[in-house]
Amino acid sequence: ARSLCKDYVADDKHIQAPRIDDLAYIAPNAVLVENVKIAEGASIWYNCVLRGDVGAIRIGKNTNIQDGTIVHVASPAEEGGESVDTIVGEGVTVGHMALLHACVLEDHSFVGMMACVMDGARVKTHGMLAAGALLTPGKVVGSGELWAGSPAKKKRDLTEAEIEAIHDSAERYRNLGEHYREGRTKEQFGKG
Repeated sequence: ARSLCKDYVADDKHIQAPRIDDLAYIAPNAVLVENVKIAEGASIWYNCVLRGDVGAIRIGKNTNIQDGTIVHVASPAEEGGESVDTIVGEGVTVGHMALLHACVLEDHSFVGMMACVMDGARVKTHGMLAAGALLTPGKVVGSGELWAGSPAKKKRDLTEAEIEAIHDSAERYRNLGEHYREGRTKEQFGKG
């Protein structure tokens, strides 16, 4: 199943179905609701929920959203106001059971397992948020920085090897998603 949501009309308002590129992988039990767009080579893994009901969620090319992650948007602060979308760029890795809420993850950034990125927060290109970290509203992880803790704070600059590992992770998950999308068996995995 590509999504557990279809186009429908409620209260004279058209509600759109998620838009998924044919070369993306969506796990059968992932839930994508309404205004969600998934780009080529992206992968959304088991038990993820992406709920674009009051704003947009955009997942970039070759990005992976790992098992159990929740992605949501923020409602308008006042009547007639604008919602705050969640935008995830290209080549991003989001670890298992993370929470992304009304935030931006720039291209080639990394969010560790069980980390939380709150409203208006941003992880810049080559930025890394450690596993279990809480990035509070409006905070920005700079390019080439590692932030950790609750609340998260800058711990140090990333090494060149760690920055390269961000790219490697995205590539591994792109390949893994391709294998799942094509229905290859365990024995076939890794053989082209």
